[in-house]
Amino acid sequence: MTNLDLYAKAEHLLGIEEATEALYDLYRSELDSYSVKTLLDVGCGRGGFMKRMISDGVTCKGIDLSAVMADECKADGLDAECVDISKVDGKYDAIVAIFDVLNFLNEDELLKFLDEVALRLNDDGVFIADINTLYGFKDVAEGSMSSENEREFLVVDAIFEDDKLFTKFTLFEKCEDERYKKYQDTIVQYFHKLKIFEKPKSLKLFDKQTFSLYDTKDKTLLIFKKA
Repeated sequence: MTNLDLYAKAEHLLGIEEATEALYDLYRSELDSYSVKTLLDVGCGRGGFMKRMISDGVTCKGIDLSAVMADECKADGLDAECVDISKVDGKYDAIVAIFDVLNFLNEDELLKFLDEVALRLNDDGVFIADINTLYGFKDVAEGSMSSENEREFLVVDAIFEDDKLFTKFTLFEKCEDERYKKYQDTIVQYFHKLKIFEKPKSLKLFDKQTFSLYDTKDKTLLIFKKA
């Protein structure tokens, strides 16, 4: 199990579906302002947002670095791959990166990612992503929590320091022989100041909105257009 597969498993066990649905509603309402016929969902997860957009008549493709997530999408009949955005062909009217995708990239990776996004946008295309605010990292994400069901027990410990959130996931999964298998990994997320998004020459930060997902002003929505 890769660290991203473990993260995906943790999201499911922690029951964050309600927050995910709220983000889907926000993205969908923003995209209503644009003429979107094709969409690329980066970090597509289980494909929930693609399903919504497909129901609106939009042709969607999803990519995710978790093979588990990509396989779940394909099992639901969605067009999804476990690949990096640099391996994606074609151009799209809209590209989205929902639920902290940009926070998993350090500054160099982020700037390269934004350039790759621009290469895959049509001339009048739009890119929408969300990031955690400093408050979202320090006062919301930091701390410990646990969750369990009949076959799994998860413990999550998160510490924020030096503008990074270090989250340790420990999962115990019951095997067929009734013994438990332990999976453990640490994922790093990066706090990004808004000024970093003014650096790319290929994309222009068109709008930004700070909003509350779990707590007061813990997220910022970023809307870019091709420069």
